[in-house]
Amino acid sequence: MRIVFMGTPRFAADILACLLEQLPEGCELSAVYTRPDAVRGRGKKLVPSPVKEVALGAGLPVFEPRTLRSDEAQAQLAELRPDAVLVAAYGMLLPQVVLDIPRFGCFNAHASLLPRWRGAAPVERALLAGDEQVGVCVMKMEAGLDTGDFAYCAAVDCESRSAEELLALMAPLAAEGFRALLRAVEAGDVPWQRQDEALVTYARKIEKGELDLSPALGPLDNVRRVRSASEAHPAKCSIDGVRAAIAQAAPVDEDGLPEEGLAPGAAVFFRKRLLLGARGGAFEVRRLKPEGKKEMDAAAFVAGRQNLRAAGATWETE
Repeated sequence: MRIVFMGTPRFAADILACLLEQLPEGCELSAVYTRPDAVRGRGKKLVPSPVKEVALGAGLPVFEPRTLRSDEAQAQLAELRPDAVLVAAYGMLLPQVVLDIPRFGCFNAHASLLPRWRGAAPVERALLAGDEQVGVCVMKMEAGLDTGDFAYCAAVDCESRSAEELLALMAPLAAEGFRALLRAVEAGDVPWQRQDEALVTYARKIEKGELDLSPALGPLDNVRRVRSASEAHPAKCSIDGVRAAIAQAAPVDEDGLPEEGLAPGAAVFFRKRLLLGARGGAFEVRRLKPEGKKEMDAAAFVAGRQNLRAAGATWETE
């Protein structure tokens, strides 16, 4: 069975790497599709996607069309004569003509427990909503947004994990789902399940600045924003006049606060912990990246900042 893989970010690259380690007997990865190299960093250099790096390392042909709606791109895919197309966070819409090219169809590893959180940012929306579990479902692709029948779902407990950590845990589960699917497709016996439309929720994409932290929010809401953050959408604020992206944070109970409490907008380094006051309580910042500097732990950031040690500092939305 000839397989074409489509994906772009680290989540998809991890899935591809797992598939390269083991595919069902009789299956071969014949090509990889990914988004074109993107301009990143201060140097404005073109950087290949994580999927492209994995594919080239494995000696696989890589295709980077800017759209799959062109006749040229569609003809190119058809020439590969794929039996199945496996998709994971590709970041590009597949029109119906593309969905119809593979003999068995196109299948997507969607990072949610469908039908909850259809759409672009399922893990982030699950964390922001306080879901106890996230997961990945392998589904048959159709014209609608994540509306197809699914099979082989696997759940992961959120606990205190970040979106990045959860995606890393889900990647091998997605790969195993793809393997099981390919075996079942070959046998003509896929256990498809229809989605319950009454349970559908949508995971709209994260907008610029949406994850900025604020003293007006509750501590848990701020922590959830940090756990949902990424390089593209950081959880930012200003602490003692320093703009920073918060990389790791945790809730704090009352026993961990100064005796007088901590008002919303107040910041203090107390008992070797950097605490930020918010509506109804406080939360701890464990790691952060000050603007123009490398990521560091809270103690390194506080060093030399007397205001934070004397409970005279403040923090605010950037």
